[in-house]
This record gives sequence, structure tokens and C-alpha cells, in this order.
Amino acid sequence: MNRKVSTDWNPEAYARFRGARLRPALDLLAQVGALPAGDVVDLGCGDGAVAAALRAAFPDRRLIGIDASPAMLAKAQGYDALIQADIAEWQPEIPPALIYSNAALQWLPDHDRLLPHLARMVAPGGVLAIQMPRQSLAPSHRFLRDIAAAMYPDRFDYSAYVAPVGSPAAYWPILAPLGDLDVWQTKYLQRLEPSPDAHPVRRFTEGSAMREVLDKLTPSEMAAFVAAYDTALMAAYPLLPDGAALFPFRRLFMVLRVTG
Repeated sequence: MNRKVSTDWNPEAYARFRGARLRPALDLLAQVGALPAGDVVDLGCGDGAVAAALRAAFPDRRLIGIDASPAMLAKAQGYDALIQADIAEWQPEIPPALIYSNAALQWLPDHDRLLPHLARMVAPGGVLAIQMPRQSLAPSHRFLRDIAAAMYPDRFDYSAYVAPVGSPAAYWPILAPLGDLDVWQTKYLQRLEPSPDAHPVRRFTEGSAMREVLDKLTPSEMAAFVAAYDTALMAAYPLLPDGAALFPFRRLFMVLRVTG
């Protein structure tokens, strides 16, 4: 995880929806295929949620986890090596067979530069596999910006906001010249379990996207913001009879097999 915020990630809050977050990671892994010799790198590994699946898929490879968050790395297990580093600055010692990045690169800017940079690190015939949420314009994320700007305009200005992840077509000219590219998009309909003191979608976002707002608020401001956000979410994501909520979530996938 690499977003520059004032506090570290909370592994417990992020892991609360491990099942919903893990499924797209496994869908990405299923499309990687055969690899040449070399290490497997979990780039933005977080708390190691995908380590076991990567190990099962590539049991004879050295598995390396890279993340900027000390709290997340402290929870990560199953790797041969763990490295604390900013994704934008990390360099492998030798070209890996696979750079796999699940739900991490959306936190970094300049994808037109970053993604080719990562692809050029991969060994010839190796794979760059990326999954990124493409949810920033959905109500769950748009409400965060709209409510924060309305309640606290002195700290939040999204007038020039640009979505951090582009359309599938936007990435084709960035990566296609570097190898054989497959790009697709999936919208998952996730059932989020009831939460006694929060809208289920708020529970989901507070472990990731909501952090950007909460880091800039005092405790009293935070309580007012959360109340307004829960009210807005109730209109966009009405609760099921048991208190759960259905949460459509869109994700973008790219698998590039790098030519030598």
C-alpha cells in the first residue's frame, strides 16, 4: 500500500472483507499461465492475503512481498522475503518471472509511466499481472468526496478530481507495445454482511478509500462526517431484510506477457 496518508494502514479493518477482496486476486492469478525462470513478486502485498495462493500456483519459486506499510508487512506471512519499499521506487535485483499486483497501483499516479516501467523489469517471457479497483465514480466513493467537500471545504477540494484508474481502452496503448496483452473489466455484486453500528458499505470503505478523509478530521468532525456518509449510503445501497447490503464493485484487470 503506498498512498501518502498521515497514518499507517489498519490491517484488521482492511482484512474485515478478505473474501470479497480475495476473489478478484484469484481471478487475476488464474490468467497468469506458465512462467520462465525467476522470482514471483507480490507488489503491494499488504498483509499477505494472496501469499498462499501464489505459493500454491508457483511452489518452486522464490516469493517476494513488497509493500510500503510496516503494519501490513508485520502481518504478512508465507513469503521468502519481505521488503518495505515504495512501489514507484522499488527495483528488483534480478528480473522476476512475475510481477503480480492486486489492488495496489490505483494508489499511485502516472500510470502511463509507471506501468511500462514495471513491465520492463520483468524477465523476457514473464508476466506483469495487475488488478485495480475502478470504483472511484460509484456512489460509495463519490459520496466520500462530495460530503467531505461540502462539510469541510477548507480541507477538501475535488474540483479538479481525476479518477485514478482509467478505462480498459486507456491502458491498451500503454502496455500493448511491450508484449501480448489481455485487458478486461468485471463488476462483482458483493453481499456485505450486516454491521450493528454502521452501513455495511461504510465498513468496507473505511479500511481503504475512506482513510483519505478521516486522516484530516478531528474526532468530533469524524463523527459528523460518518453520520452523513451512512445516511447517503442508505439511499444508494438500501439494506436487505437481514441488514446486509448488495455492493456492486468494478475492477480492471491486465495481464501482459512481456516479449524479449
